[in-house]
Amino acid sequence: KHEFRASLVEADARHLPYPDATFDWAIAVATYHHIEDSEERLRALIELYRVLQPGGEAFITVWNRWQPRFWFRSRDTLVPWHGRDRTLYRYYHLFSYREMEKVARQAGFELLESSPENSYRFPIKAFSRNVCILVKKGGGP
Repeated sequence: KHEFRASLVEADARHLPYPDATFDWAIAVATYHHIEDSEERLRALIELYRVLQPGGEAFITVWNRWQPRFWFRSRDTLVPWHGRDRTLYRYYHLFSYREMEKVARQAGFELLESSPENSYRFPIKAFSRNVCILVKKGGGP
């Protein structure tokens, strides 16, 4: 319809198969909260930084630690996913806004925006379902 062509590649977020400064923009939706170790989560964000061109931007979302359904859970938890014949338990690290912003800065990013998802209407962002950040790699326009 829009004559858009995409090349999809399966890869580990901590070791992206692209040269430095390959992309102008990146989107990472529901990715980093599945990485179990804090150092590995930072490594994955550093990889994202590496593959962006100077001035490149990335939109990142992770699950929010403070959404009401997680108030009585650990920051590191297993969440059930129900299939037809079985239930799988997926690992989640639940981020606060402050933690996600901090890790993005540690990876070298400039934080442009930190907000809940667009559909969130409650006036206190701390309880949104997702933490959404827009970040920029320095050195560009």
